[in-house]
Amino acid sequence: MAATTHTVTNQPPPLVGYDVFANDPALTEGITRYIAAERLDEVREELGTLGKAAGSAHAQHWAEQADRHPPVLRTHDRFGHRIDEVEFHPAWHRLLGHAVTSGLTGAWTRPDGHVRRTAGFIVWTQAEAGHGCPVSMTHAAVPALRAEPELAAEWEPLLTSPVYEQELRPVAEKGGALAGMAMTEKQGGSDVRANTTRAEPLAAPGEYVLTGHKWFCSAPMSDAFLVLAQAPGGLTCFLLPRVLPDGTRNAFRIQRLKDKLGNRSNASAEVEFDGRSWARRVGEEGRGVATIIEMVAATRLDCVSASAAVMRQAVTQAVHHSAHREAFGGRLIDKPLMRNVLADLALESEAATTLALRLAAAYDGGTERDRNFLRLAVPAAKYWVTKRCTPMVAEALECLGGNGYVEESGLPRLLREAPLNSIWEGAGNVQALDVLRALRREPEALNAFLTEVGAARGADHRLDRAIKGMLTELADLEGIEARARRLVERMALVLQGSLLVRHAPSEVSDAFCASRLGGDAGAAFGTLPHTLDLAAVVERARPVIDC
Repeated sequence: MAATTHTVTNQPPPLVGYDVFANDPALTEGITRYIAAERLDEVREELGTLGKAAGSAHAQHWAEQADRHPPVLRTHDRFGHRIDEVEFHPAWHRLLGHAVTSGLTGAWTRPDGHVRRTAGFIVWTQAEAGHGCPVSMTHAAVPALRAEPELAAEWEPLLTSPVYEQELRPVAEKGGALAGMAMTEKQGGSDVRANTTRAEPLAAPGEYVLTGHKWFCSAPMSDAFLVLAQAPGGLTCFLLPRVLPDGTRNAFRIQRLKDKLGNRSNASAEVEFDGRSWARRVGEEGRGVATIIEMVAATRLDCVSASAAVMRQAVTQAVHHSAHREAFGGRLIDKPLMRNVLADLALESEAATTLALRLAAAYDGGTERDRNFLRLAVPAAKYWVTKRCTPMVAEALECLGGNGYVEESGLPRLLREAPLNSIWEGAGNVQALDVLRALRREPEALNAFLTEVGAARGADHRLDRAIKGMLTELADLEGIEARARRLVERMALVLQGSLLVRHAPSEVSDAFCASRLGGDAGAAFGTLPHTLDLAAVVERARPVIDC
């Protein structure tokens, strides 16, 4: 009898066939908190359908295929004609198409649109994160285009449409469209005022031709792009379509695709405008930064949401593995030290999700106070949540040991994705300096921020001390630039603490305040005080396979 050497034991079942939305209490409770009662059942059903799709075997297969078969640049057709097209694997189109048809570009046209979209973005990004780039860019282009009402009337219905059409043709013939963005150049990077791309006005009002090179162009297969260029009146925002109204291709030369660390299913490109690249002005000449910043602010919220999604998927994988894996005489999830690690990861994930939903609710609120709150809260959240993503995912991977280091687990893809949102739309220093700019120029923004965090005052002594320490930092602006990261970190933690104290179960808020605000934890994950109810925190993060 041949020896059996490959009997598989002590392995967790595949984490497939589960509802990503229903298994996330921070999301389900947040929806109940922010969605109007008359729409709550509708939104729950919508997100439940998306959650089941995100946890399905189909979505997991699409994600793997899209990552293993990255986009390919086709500069010419077989006859030598310049086409500048990016070719994607069919799995990419399935993922992106499902996102669009699920309303993830339609926040601006629906009631409670930003909360339901942010929740959906967090759910569907857990299936695969790369295709979130065109989803985010398309969503975020809308507020920028509203600076030019004629353009907004033409493009907004297409950008918010639930119709996905991948072919390039005149938008007048399409039921839906995607948008990208091209701001940064080689010599400037984040300093977009150093841009050298030129815009020369044509005879027709609002029409220009562009000449220049963009070092990073997001979503280069899109129907149109928001572009910054130097017009006679200064740096200006333009809308550049891929296909002209007469059906011919615009002069949009894709020089190469970036070979990136992660986000490999998505295309990022270098593009060139050759003096025949036709574009339409968005907003006034010289107001380019002020115009496109509306797009940037919306995409920064998506950076927070996407990081929250990556973190949530990582902790879900870690808890699921630990619940089924046995070592040293028992389940990993029951081992005190592993439970401490898992609880710490769960805290980070819940704090990120709770903050993302609060920002989305402020977008939906639309009041002057909401806008002032977002002015500080968005860059602070973008700074902190995106920075926490990489170490958190790395720790979750370690929970699976060697299995987590293997591509088949999906954790390596998450780890490569994790740094992206901290870099995109302004890296850490850009966010910290943006907070300082708002503090100096917009005192009403600080008032709104303090009102928000102050809503939890008196509920936890560690939070109260942290608020007091933050106020002390804010009162001393001497040498503030060198201390900006420390200040913004403290602001983000205080905001997260305030939200959790008000909205999360006591075991979650207690652990967060003790470790993040009270200093009762080490520098690594898994160093929470052992006296906390860590088992309850972990159980709250445990997925149930039920569909």
